[in-house]
Amino acid sequence: MVDIESIRKLYFVQRWSVRRISRELGYSRQSVRKAIASSAPPRYHLREPRPRPVVGPYLGVIEQWLWDDSEAPRKERHTARRIYQRLVAEYGFTGGESTVRQVVAELRGRQVEPYIPLVAAPGEMAQVDWGPAVAIIGGRRTEVQLFCLRLHFSGVAFVRAYPTQRLEAFLDGHCRAFEWLGGVPACLVYDNPKTAVVRILQGPEREEHVLFASLRAHYLFESRFCRPGQAHEKGGVENRLRCGPCRPIPSAAVSPGW
Repeated sequence: MVDIESIRKLYFVQRWSVRRISRELGYSRQSVRKAIASSAPPRYHLREPRPRPVVGPYLGVIEQWLWDDSEAPRKERHTARRIYQRLVAEYGFTGGESTVRQVVAELRGRQVEPYIPLVAAPGEMAQVDWGPAVAIIGGRRTEVQLFCLRLHFSGVAFVRAYPTQRLEAFLDGHCRAFEWLGGVPACLVYDNPKTAVVRILQGPEREEHVLFASLRAHYLFESRFCRPGQAHEKGGVENRLRCGPCRPIPSAAVSPGW
């Protein structure tokens, strides 16, 4: 199945051409153009990866070459074709080049960072969280839920009040924040909210809610999640919301969500 989100990121974010995406990932140009025109994530995911009897024994070798590439100059890094050629010449690989291309694309698309970086460039990262507060509405004290998206570099925060933390509020908060900011941060950091995470997998991997995945595929941001029980890894937004129910949140754009 075509990886729609990866193709859209390569086209809109990395500025790859349709021709290059087709060549590097091994998809037809027609499939690439369909993926670019869509923001819907694949609706079917394998619970366990399919066996790969041909390329499976070489996955460790391919991963090592790609890892070594991370510290090499860009012009010296392996292309999928070069990896295929080396496998044939050095290991007697008998599979097809398209198989190697698909494996390389999957490995390059994985999130491998087991931690949340402490520094970020302008527009590179933002943190997202919820927090309770008390508002006076119609003369009555009402508990509300504050959706907060805080830019990591500048500390600028967007805050919007909602009656609940349900999925529709979670998604709407993102849309409103992006509109208010006039752009989309490259990466958003979360703890593990049930509105985004269906299941916590090994390491940094998560099974995400299909509607959250659709939102991310449309706006083309990366999602990163704190280690379970380690919400302090996004302490900037945690501190922003830890103001107490009767204290105003400083330097934030607060707007009601109803």
